[in-house]
Amino acid sequence: MKNPVWLFDLDNTLHDATPHIFPHINRSMREYIERQLGVDEDEATRLRQDYWLRYGATLLGLIRHHGTDPRHFLRETHHFPQLNRMVVFHKPVLNALHRLPGRKIIFSNAPRHYVEAILALTGLAPHFDAIYAVENLRFQPKPMPAGFRALLAAERLDPRRCIMVEDTLANLVAAKKMGMKTVWVSAGLRRSPHVDVKVATVLELPRRCGRL
Repeated sequence: MKNPVWLFDLDNTLHDATPHIFPHINRSMREYIERQLGVDEDEATRLRQDYWLRYGATLLGLIRHHGTDPRHFLRETHHFPQLNRMVVFHKPVLNALHRLPGRKIIFSNAPRHYVEAILALTGLAPHFDAIYAVENLRFQPKPMPAGFRALLAAERLDPRRCIMVEDTLANLVAAKKMGMKTVWVSAGLRRSPHVDVKVATVLELPRRCGRL
């Protein structure tokens, strides 16, 4: 593909959010739901997980069913007093990105303040031309088609020029349906017809991108 545009997810694609960041966010979301909806811990956990499975993001369920203010939710649930101690990032990723031809854009369901903080802490920021966080997507996170369309319209992109790099299969299914090439970042054994290339880590991308 000539002059590709790479759309990169952030969490668990470019850095490892599983050990420290995701547990913190999940706990913060549960506590937020407890406070705002007046439910106990078990019910808050059930709602958080149910909305994530149904809509691809807990936030979307809270907006639809409870009228939650998305900006307040994101501010309260993505507050990290010691984020620098929580980030797990492998520096060779910077070189791998440098070797990829074409523009690169961050396409994340996370709020902008968090995305910018991660990019600054890891040194990833200079490798990306634009950031599309959930606020830029009109709070229509992946895999909602409206979020994809918002990015494509803002950047005036033909989806056939785009390569979506993601750890979440549902988001890649949505990207593929729009005509994008897809890269699944996963160490698992599962395969999918919606995935063009599967890698265990983005470090493999430079030698595998010829297949795209």
